[in-house]
Amino acid sequence: MQLLAVMPSCAKSFSLSPQKIDKSGEGYKPVAKMQNEERKFLKCLVPPLMAAIVALSPLCNTQVSVGQTIDAQKGATLFRRACIGCHDAGGNIIQPGATLFLKDLERNGVDKEEEIYRVTYYGKGRMPGFGENCTPRGQCTFGPRLREDEIKLLSEFVKSQADRGWPSIEADGE
Repeated sequence: MQLLAVMPSCAKSFSLSPQKIDKSGEGYKPVAKMQNEERKFLKCLVPPLMAAIVALSPLCNTQVSVGQTIDAQKGATLFRRACIGCHDAGGNIIQPGATLFLKDLERNGVDKEEEIYRVTYYGKGRMPGFGENCTPRGQCTFGPRLREDEIKLLSEFVKSQADRGWPSIEADGE
């Protein structure tokens, strides 16, 4: 039986292989005993089969929602528009120790989305702030400002890219 090869613990407990029947009657198993062993064997298979069903179920393999995909694309677009000039591929052409790679973000205390948001909004060191209400004036960008929801998307995007080691962000549909 093929299932016995897959389920060695069940194979050890039960022998469902056909037995030789001789004229003396030895080898015959009473029908009730055989059915009882088959029932035990099937009960032994229930947990792994249920685990397989649950693992393959669409309920357990939640798809990334369309909204999450759109947000990630918007984050990538914002990054290309506002950040890629200094932070191409997660690096930093102005200040090499302040890259967007996780090890540098952790070392600089900016490894959480909230901190990435704060630095993007108000700026830090040589990085200008991009928030609409960024102050002091000299710390803020002279270019276009970003809305709070855009900075939130941007910080989510930067954090997810940092967690994944900054894979390529090809221009999708642009």
